[in-house]
Amino acid sequence: MQIPRFPRFVFALALVASCSSAWSAEPPLVRSARSGAWSAKETWDLGRVPKAGDRVVVRGGHHVEYDVVSEEVIRLVQIAGTLEFARDRNTRMDAGLITVTSSEEPSEDGFDCHAAMTAMKDMPESARPALLVGRPGSPIPAEFSAVIRLHYVEGMDKVSCPAVVCCGGRMEFHGQPLQHTWLKIRQTADGGASSVYVDEWAGGWKQGDHVIVTSTRRQRDGRGVGGDFLAGAQTEERRITGLSAKDFTGGYAVRLDRPLAFSHFAEGNFRAEIANLTRNVVVESADPDGVRGHTMYHRNSAGSISYAEFRHLGKRDEKGRYSIHFHLAGETMRGSSVIGASIWDSHNRWITIHGTDALVVRDVVGYKSVGHGFFLESGTEINNILDHNLAALVLPGKPQKEQEVPFDPNRGAGFWWANSQNSFTRNVAAECAEYGYRFDVKKTKDYDPVRQIRQPDGTLAAKDVRVLPFVRFEDNEAHTMKFFCLNLRGVTRPDRGLDFYSQNESLAREAVEAMPEPGHPFWIRNFRGWEANWATHLGTTGVFIDGLDVFRSDVAIWRSIMDGSGFRRMTTKDMRVNDIHNPMSTGYVPTKEESEKGAFRGLSSFKDDMPPTTVITSAVREGNLVRVRGSVADTSDIKRVLVNGRDAASTRGSFAEWEAVLEAPSGAAIDVGAGAEDVHGHVEPRPHVIHVEASGISS
Repeated sequence: MQIPRFPRFVFALALVASCSSAWSAEPPLVRSARSGAWSAKETWDLGRVPKAGDRVVVRGGHHVEYDVVSEEVIRLVQIAGTLEFARDRNTRMDAGLITVTSSEEPSEDGFDCHAAMTAMKDMPESARPALLVGRPGSPIPAEFSAVIRLHYVEGMDKVSCPAVVCCGGRMEFHGQPLQHTWLKIRQTADGGASSVYVDEWAGGWKQGDHVIVTSTRRQRDGRGVGGDFLAGAQTEERRITGLSAKDFTGGYAVRLDRPLAFSHFAEGNFRAEIANLTRNVVVESADPDGVRGHTMYHRNSAGSISYAEFRHLGKRDEKGRYSIHFHLAGETMRGSSVIGASIWDSHNRWITIHGTDALVVRDVVGYKSVGHGFFLESGTEINNILDHNLAALVLPGKPQKEQEVPFDPNRGAGFWWANSQNSFTRNVAAECAEYGYRFDVKKTKDYDPVRQIRQPDGTLAAKDVRVLPFVRFEDNEAHTMKFFCLNLRGVTRPDRGLDFYSQNESLAREAVEAMPEPGHPFWIRNFRGWEANWATHLGTTGVFIDGLDVFRSDVAIWRSIMDGSGFRRMTTKDMRVNDIHNPMSTGYVPTKEESEKGAFRGLSSFKDDMPPTTVITSAVREGNLVRVRGSVADTSDIKRVLVNGRDAASTRGSFAEWEAVLEAPSGAAIDVGAGAEDVHGHVEPRPHVIHVEASGISS
């Protein structure tokens, strides 16, 4: 039989058609066939290990151990079962998108969840889909590392991918704990110094670790290259070459790989910080100069982060694409925490808490972010605890499209919020483009400050968030600020100079529109601001500054509304202009009826009428015991915390952190409930209750 001959161009067309068909085919889909090791071909339904370009689904009920170091980029890893990183070796996963979801139908949506999450809140913890990179109480050991590297894969949505997204499942990242994530330096480190001295032993810090030393010289207009804030920054990055024992001065030396370029000041209470950015659990963008990744938890998700490193993440100018993002979780993630993490070189926030309550963010180091750093997004967020975090080098950004708060120019705050009913304690902000701490909320045509706010009994009520007082604002510090250390509902600095008349008018008007209720001032305790332009700026009546220490600033209290406010225990030193500059009044005179009800008498009649909020941050099995740890947020001191009816032990100041040990035979599940009572007798009406399964996993 003679084979017919075709013209060459016909053959070429056929070849192109064949290739086009191949190119348009969906990427291979690999599903788990059973529980087992990622590296075992028997684990997978195609009889081979996943490879570059694959879409991978870990099916419900399967437990897959990720046990490889691979540079092959998996297009999609969708976890409906459990994917757990090995704890006895180094691991690395390169992926375009990782989702934790109950759905086994592959989806490449890197933002919205494509599976219904409402049913997952009642799902047994053993059935909840989970990504486990270490576990609470069982982190990745110090001698090993676990790395997730996020790549943009052609064909995916550049706005939402690459990403790690938890859609109602469990997502845990836990690295080896450090005794301290950041420390104050003990003495001034001059330019040219190759060591920095600290007061305490930096347990867990080691040779090769990546550290920063914060700036102590504020930027002024014109400093840097063309006014570039980053170019003028004096926060410095170094590597540790070694640690020395306490010397004759009583300090411990942290030796650096090269001399410091700038002087870093330390005298009395005014001292620079040194912070460690290195962790052995890492989530990073593969191409920081290209398409960056982001991570997020959705409603009804579970899990926490401790001592993990998140670097080169955040999508510049994109709403909702942040380094770490808790998205509209309400109180469904009560007690989840970010502790001891390092988040650095972010193009869009470090941590965003959006429509989410009762989280704990503690001992976190944030370094180099665009826009803001620690960010509470919409004005509905309450009872979150931000404690002992460092916000260093926040760069100016620009407003995002359709952002939640239209009045925010996104100029760079270490801490930014639109609802003060949260707890801010022991934090430090250093070298931020605009603010160390910024509370900003206004009534505009696009934003109504009357929001639905959860009450102690769990119901929602309409509240004007402009006047909700702090749960606690205490022992916070800001230094090396180009402009404001603390701006509390004050004016937004205009781009083209200060228009005093219009700003005075708007400042007074907005203050009168929303005055705190009698007995509920904004209570600021022991605030320290130094090396700054304006240490504090108050744009509201009813502020009680109870301890203010200002050093090397132009003004301690700048152009502030003073009606109904009080000040005590104020110290200033080396001021350039005035301690109090151009104090203002709203011009508002309370009516006789208002005066009788206590208008502008909020300070002398301060009252705490809110119960505490308790959160359980961890419950770890130890044989036949369960060690339970948590925190309490309250304006007043705490009398006691009860855990399953037994007194917990306070481990830091008035139960700011507490611990209890319960008997729980191994192999048996246990429900754990914790609630607090303050010194005024207010008892928490809804204790935090979690379920600890026999395996030790809690929900």
